[in-house]
Amino acid sequence: MTLFALLTALLLAHFQPWVWSEKLRVRGGRYGNFFQHHFNAGAHQHGRLAWWVAMLPALILLAMVSVYLANNAPVLSVLLNIAVLYACMGFRLFSLDFAVLQNALREDKLEVARALLAKHSALPTHTLTAAALANLAIQYALAMAQRKVFGVMLWFVVFSLLGLGGATGAVLYRLSNFLRSHWTDAAQYGEFSTFAQQVWQGLNWLPQRLMAIIFAIVGDFEDALEGWRSQAASWPDALHSIVLASAAGAVGTRLSTQQNEQVISVGVGDPADADAMQSITGLLWRTMLFWLGLLLLLSIARVLH
Repeated sequence: MTLFALLTALLLAHFQPWVWSEKLRVRGGRYGNFFQHHFNAGAHQHGRLAWWVAMLPALILLAMVSVYLANNAPVLSVLLNIAVLYACMGFRLFSLDFAVLQNALREDKLEVARALLAKHSALPTHTLTAAALANLAIQYALAMAQRKVFGVMLWFVVFSLLGLGGATGAVLYRLSNFLRSHWTDAAQYGEFSTFAQQVWQGLNWLPQRLMAIIFAIVGDFEDALEGWRSQAASWPDALHSIVLASAAGAVGTRLSTQQNEQVISVGVGDPADADAMQSITGLLWRTMLFWLGLLLLLSIARVLH
């Protein structure tokens, strides 16, 4: 049933993207702001307490409901998992809009490409060249694939295997991201934000590495692993460094960013362009199929056992 719920949610997210995603993001922000307002005294222990108070009631309630439905109403349990996955996943960027952006770059429609990237990323794009747009679009698509697809899938599967309800794992991952993103300004929140950042880094430790390993398997194995081993540490964004470096190596392109007037690059080959975007799309789809294939084998093994 875990595989069925994942497949159904992915198909729904692909063909009928959830129209309330922006409202969910806003409500998640309000949720985080409520606990920040009532608990933030600028210390690490206050942030830790706020995180647990914000997370535990929701997770415990969802776990209890998930376990009860799994034992007494399997059909409702599957529907709950599908609904939660559908709400938690952001599949549209690399399944649909990424291709539209790629075509806009091929046809030299820079204003269309700029507007589409700005819509998703809220980055300043009005002066970006075609090469810069492709470079940023790939980085953003890979980060969102980790954060809104593969990370959600992984923790859904982990909690399903633990018998705590896959929906609980998906909500843990996404709600942790909401709290982390709204408590991220160290200058404003001080040590209060530290614990949420640490938890988010911990939750991403396994998804990053699994994605990098699968990128190597379904792409250029040697260059993907070399990017992970020797280039990822230099990338300023530690949350996505392994994913970006291994993906760039896997498809033979180069991604770059600037920090303190220094250009930092990962990957090999020519700088990113529309062709590299197509290669990244193929890499992500192959990775998705690989993950689902692993789940299918796991499901078969459990049935035979």
